[in-house]
Order: sequence, then C-alpha cells, then structure tokens
Amino acid sequence: MPSDKKLLGAFGEDAACRYLKRRRYKIIGRNYSCRFGEIDIIARNRKYLVFAEVKLRKDESHGEAMEFVTPAKQRRVIAAAERWLQQNPTKLQPRFDVIEVYAPQGLDTKKPEIHHLEDAYST
Repeated sequence: MPSDKKLLGAFGEDAACRYLKRRRYKIIGRNYSCRFGEIDIIARNRKYLVFAEVKLRKDESHGEAMEFVTPAKQRRVIAAAERWLQQNPTKLQPRFDVIEVYAPQGLDTKKPEIHHLEDAYST
C-alpha cells in the first residue's frame, strides 16, 4: 500500500497535470527517472518543452513551496532533462518550471491552489 507521502505527491502531480492541460499543454511524461535525477512532469506547448518540478504543501507557514527546490535539486533536474533530451531530441525550447500546489485539507482538498512559476531556475 502506498505511503501517505506518495499519495500526496501523486495528488499534487495530478492537480498540476490538470492545471497544465487546461492551459493547453500536452503532458509528455511523468516521473521520468534516470541515474542523474527525476523529473515530475514533462509537458509541451507550441513553444516550450517544460520540465516541471511539483511541490505540494498544505500552506505557506513553513515557506513557499518553491523554496524547497534547492540549487542541488535544480542541478539534478537539469541533468535528468539533458539525459531525456539526448534520448528525445526536439526543436522546442526547454524550460524549467516549478508548480506549487497548496492543499490545506491534504487529499480531501477539493480545489488546490496552484502557482505556476515559469522559467523558475533563471536568476
């Protein structure tokens, strides 16, 4: 049986996928994993191939979800994306996004609040 953490993670990723689909992104893959790291969601629109990290929190009391995407985590996602791109060449511009999902009632949250931070790794 999956742990609560895994169930919450899947809940957040499902919410993020629904959000992206409503904005006309096509979901290419989920939970891509290689020896370099993992990518939660790979999606595309007309211009970008998006590698998205999803962070779910109940609220912002311990900081915004984006704050938990550390520079080390960013490096692992970028390395995994480079590997994915070697296996799946594209003419689309790669972009690294973070999708924050706030679910105050956990799995019972009917409408999670979603913040989509495009090009989140750029400074």
